[in-house]
Amino acid sequence: MKSSSMSTHMGNITIENEVIAQYAGSVAMECFGIVGMAGINVKDGLVKLLKKDSMTRGINVSINNNKLTLNFHVIVAYGVSILAVSDNLISNVKYKVEEFTGIEIEKINIFVEGVRVID
Repeated sequence: MKSSSMSTHMGNITIENEVIAQYAGSVAMECFGIVGMAGINVKDGLVKLLKKDSMTRGINVSINNNKLTLNFHVIVAYGVSILAVSDNLISNVKYKVEEFTGIEIEKINIFVEGVRVID
């Protein structure tokens, strides 16, 4: 698994990408209009709602020049503005993940893979 590393005056800090994805996923699930993360079966082209314990499969974390790029594959609630949900997701994730990791986020990409009616 890939990880990011930074040096401080007291030593090196290494954060696994899986940890960043888990935290970013939990922040995303708090956002209004997000039903969940999407898992895509490439062979069949099917999209399914991931359970909370495997939501990191819907998030891709990459690091270039000590800056994060996050890709979210999400399912949104029916009847909400996708633009409003996306703006909310971007601002919340950017603030909280940068605060959590101390690493600047360069880009957040959101792929809306489906729409679900929620009760």
